[in-house]
Order: sequence, then C-alpha cells, then structure tokens
Amino acid sequence: MTIQAQVAEFPMFVDGRPREASSGGWLEVRSPATGELVGRVPAGTVDDVDAAVVAARRAFEAGVWSRTPPAERAAVLWRLADRIEAEADELARLETLQTGTAYKLRRDSDLPFAVDNLRFFAGAARILEGKGATEYTGSHTSFVRREPIGVVGQVAPWNYPLWMAVWKIGPALAAGNSVVLKPASATPLTTLRLAALARDAGLPDGVLNVVTGRGDPVGTAIARHPDVDMVSLTGDTETGKAVMAAAAANLKRVHLELGGKAPLLVFADADLEAAARGATAGALINGGQDCTAATRCYVERPLLRPFVDRLRQLFEAVRIGDPFAPTTDLGTLISQSHVERVHGFVERARAAGATIVTGGEPVSLPGFLPNAFYRPTVVTDVDPAAEIVCREVFGPVLVVLPFDTADEAIRLANATRYGLAASVWTTNVFTAFNVARALNFGHVLVNDHLMIASEMPHGGFRESGFGKDMSLYALEEYTQIKHVMVELTGAAEKGWHYTIFGEKPAGG
Repeated sequence: MTIQAQVAEFPMFVDGRPREASSGGWLEVRSPATGELVGRVPAGTVDDVDAAVVAARRAFEAGVWSRTPPAERAAVLWRLADRIEAEADELARLETLQTGTAYKLRRDSDLPFAVDNLRFFAGAARILEGKGATEYTGSHTSFVRREPIGVVGQVAPWNYPLWMAVWKIGPALAAGNSVVLKPASATPLTTLRLAALARDAGLPDGVLNVVTGRGDPVGTAIARHPDVDMVSLTGDTETGKAVMAAAAANLKRVHLELGGKAPLLVFADADLEAAARGATAGALINGGQDCTAATRCYVERPLLRPFVDRLRQLFEAVRIGDPFAPTTDLGTLISQSHVERVHGFVERARAAGATIVTGGEPVSLPGFLPNAFYRPTVVTDVDPAAEIVCREVFGPVLVVLPFDTADEAIRLANATRYGLAASVWTTNVFTAFNVARALNFGHVLVNDHLMIASEMPHGGFRESGFGKDMSLYALEEYTQIKHVMVELTGAAEKGWHYTIFGEKPAGG
C-alpha cells in the first residue's frame, strides 16, 4: 500500500465553514499500516469547543433547523445519504488509510449501512409519536409534544469512524437538535468530510459542527460545557464513567454505548459449520476491534473438540495483508501500541497455562510497519475468571471454554460487567428462546452474530452503557417530552381555587 496523494490539511468545521485551531496547532493522522502521513487536522482547544457550542446554540434558538418542518429535515438527510453514496469509494479509501483495516469491509459494509441508517432517520423524522390527546381531567385537553433537546455534544470512536458518526448525527439531527461532534483523534478525516457533505446537502450553518483534537481538552470540554444539553459517547467504559462525572455539573442527559465482552453459546445440537463460521466472522470483524465482537465462546462439551478443530482451520485461512488488496481479509490493528496491548493479553494467558491453538503473535509484512498486524488467535484451557476472559481485549482473539448444562452456559455468559451483545447457537427452538431470554445483554442473536438493522435498537446493559442507537428508540433518546394541557371551559373560577382562597363551595 502506497499513499500517493498529496497530504492534505483537513480543517475542523464550525458554523458552516472551515476553521483552524485557535492555538494554530495541528495533529498528524498516520496510516497504521505504513506510518505514512495521511493528513493533518487542527489540534482543537477549549476555545474551539466554545465557538462550536455558541454556533450550535445560535442555530438552535434561531430555529433554522429545530423549527424546520420534519419533511424538510427528512429531505436534507436523504440528500446527505445520496452524497455519501456517491462518494463511497473515496470515503472508504480515506477510512482504510486512517484505520488500516480491510478496504472491502469499509466499502462493502460500513458505507452501505451508513447510507441506509441516514435514510431510515430521514423517514423517522416524520413519525414522532406521542400519547393521544384527550380530556383526562374532563375540562382540559392534554397532549404530548416531543421536542429536540437543544445542543448535543457527541464523541465518536476510532474503530468505525464514519459509520459511528452517522449513528450519532442521524437521530440527533432528525429530531431537530444542533450537534457538536468530536471524532477520534486518530481517525477524524471521514467525519470532517461528512460535515462538508451535510452542508452541501442543505444543512444550515451551525447545526453540525465538528471539532477535532484529543480527548483532553476537546472531549472533556464538550462533556463539561454548561451550554451543552446532552452528551453522547461511543467508547470504552472508563471514558464513559469520566463523561458521566463531567456531565453531572449541569445534569445534562447522557447517552453511552461502551465496551463489550460478547459470548457465543454453542450447544451440542448446533450446526457445527455454521457456528464455527459465525464465531470466526464474529471474532475477527474489523480485527476484533468491535464492542460486539465475539470474544468468549462457550461450547457444550460433546462438541468442543470438533468445534475447536474447525475453528483453527477457519482462523488459519483468514488472509492478512495489504488493506487495499481485494484478497485481504484482515488488515492492521489501529496502532503498534494496540498490537502490543493485545499481545500482552495473550502472553499473560500463555504464561498462566493457556493453550494457544493458533495465532498468538504479531505479524510483520514487507512494505509495512513492523508488527502492524496480529495473527487471528484461538485460546483454550483458561480459567473462566482469567483476565483474557473477563477484560476487553479488542483484538482478533477468541477464547473457547466448555460447558455441560444450559444453566452453566447462561451463568458463565452473564458473569461479566458488560452487557452489550451475545449469541446462541442451537437447532432447538426451546433452547433458543429460553437462553435468549436469560442472557443479560442488550442484543441477543440466534444462529448468527454481529447482524444489526437500522429499524431495531442497539445498546447495552450494565457497564456497556445505556441508551439506544438506531431505530425509533434512538430518535426518542434525542427528544424531550413536554405535556401541554389546555383548559376548555374558559371559567375564571375553577373548582379547586378554594384551596388557595375562599371557602369550599356548598355541596362540593
């Protein structure tokens, strides 16, 4: 892979126009695969966040978007989806340059789903629902309004930069809010392009602002800002806790999609080939850098040995290489330091007596940075309470453990502080429904893993956060409910007024 295009500077986007950092500083964005410079973005400051929030507040209070009829908001979001679709090849190229992951994943998965998600919210903008109007008191008509919250601060992750940005702005904009969005400092380029495309699609100035920079100061300033009404983060659990603490200063609403430690439960009656392929794809998607990735595989003991044997074959067939090559299944991880982190988990497990069935080592390829890749890894013979089972590795590593009964499988799967995603593999309908009901995760699949749909909610329990992305539930997250009550009689004196002045009416 060679980066041939001239390295460009990508200014941040505030109040409808490009903006450099108030400090004049810039951050470099480098390819995790080659180390080559991909672009430069402003090193945003607290002052830049202030400017973005001022622009967002001004746009919100002027009603240039918040009071735009839903059909008109829908048309803008639909045009934005069209523009993303038209630029999908270039956006996927930028995404691959800054993440190092396989181009085919970005082009054939992330981009189509981002377009679909925006089109869903374009339609959803027109169908906000509330309780039916009626006279609950007999003399007043009550009805519910769903209104935009105001200025929403959003922080997107590095693993799916454009896709997660779309997940965030889609429902927020559909509901009529103004947004201040911070992309991850390692992967900001496609988000900045997204903001420009939104302007071209007709989004008014100040409604979508993108401030680049490091988590501290930019992310911290967004979470703490007194004029931000809601903050939404997709990231790790510890960052989520910090955001909650910062948001408490003005009791802003918080929406968190955090880490995960997704289990697969494979019962003895499962289709072995389907389960092994599902576990392979589920564990290795995006190099395992996915909060919903399969990380713990619990297999009913009679199936354990053939399952591990087939898993080894499938893991070893995955092709590591140039992220832009059509034959590459797995590109690099996000950084060499992250490779070291992933390898540390594997080495500590090995030292504790675990069996590394396959993989378990960084990979260096000609023309790329040393140890930029990590070999797909299967680990067995570990204690259910081991670090590699309990903590989020965020790499292409799958741990396989046995179970003997459905109750044991459920107990092992639920023995985690996370609660984002899980899957059940069985051909028994009773097992499927009962185990799915017992699993304490926000998204449970049967005989598949990772699949999602724009129409359905995505979000976790416990330390995987709260609040939903996608679906009409996400649209509700970005609205606030107002009860409006209209008195119908026109009478100056109401029956209850005597409790404040006068005497109780006779016979009352």
